[in-house]
Amino acid sequence: MRVMVTGGAGFIGSHLCEALLEREHEICGLDNFDPYYDRGIKERNLAGCREHRNFEFQELDILDWESLKKLARRFRPEVVVHLAALAGVQPSLDRPKKYEEVNVRGTMNIMEMCLEAGCSRVLSASSSSVYGDASRVPFDEADPCDRPVSPYAASKRSAELMAHTYHHIHGLDVANLRFFTVYGPRQRPEMAIAKFTRLIASERPVTLYGDGSSSRDYTFVSDIVSGVVSLVERRLGGYRIYNLGDSSPVRLSDLVTVIEHEVGRKARIQYGEARPGDVRRTWAAVDRAKQDLDYHPKVSIEQGVGRYVAWAKKIGAIS
Repeated sequence: MRVMVTGGAGFIGSHLCEALLEREHEICGLDNFDPYYDRGIKERNLAGCREHRNFEFQELDILDWESLKKLARRFRPEVVVHLAALAGVQPSLDRPKKYEEVNVRGTMNIMEMCLEAGCSRVLSASSSSVYGDASRVPFDEADPCDRPVSPYAASKRSAELMAHTYHHIHGLDVANLRFFTVYGPRQRPEMAIAKFTRLIASERPVTLYGDGSSSRDYTFVSDIVSGVVSLVERRLGGYRIYNLGDSSPVRLSDLVTVIEHEVGRKARIQYGEARPGDVRRTWAAVDRAKQDLDYHPKVSIEQGVGRYVAWAKKIGAIS
């Protein structure tokens, strides 16, 4: 199957490309190497894929409509996995217009590209942030998601609604995938597990915002990828929404304890005020994904953090 992966040089995208190549799919990855973090990290992510005969890569921005259209007409994808986005709650507070432009208009460009190229299937990455600071847990796909608390969350929910419009008007088969706090090797350097691991390993202070009681449904990257691959290959039609999470929330203070154990050092903890845009908890209901995708997350937080720390040591990120 010909699969186009936007954001293909990123954390999740590179893992997904590798998994699809292992299953003998033909992959076209694209990425614009946004300077949000060092380009060299993404180049390293791509190293394994570039050696595969069924992989091609294009440096391309999803806001560059003409180049996007030209590539799609040549490659003729059978399915597009749309992962490219501006990520992160806190940065979105400072750049709300750019988040709207990339995450909403960029998603619209992907939908238009599919129409131009005759591709009828789009799997689009969304986020647990669309649920806002919801009090009812676990979060269910049928929840209204009408009270986002950050520009990032609002942009992701807007992209979901735009995708539904293209399904309704043009008949595109669309699946919005709500990822829950993905972590693992290659994760972005500013994400909590990567950042805390560096700080604890180097015996620098770790700042916890709030009182440490907030919780996240940390999900190891291989579990996320397994859900996406399953959906690529099952060819389910219509308009669908799936939570992809571990369904096992972990308190922030407990996460630090797990990292301490794996690194072999105690954290120097300091506390800061809770930040605007952050939510108290995330928790995925995954019954729908289990039923439709045979999705069964396998990696516990202890196993996953252990794998991340081992990888970080291997590449010299920590000692």
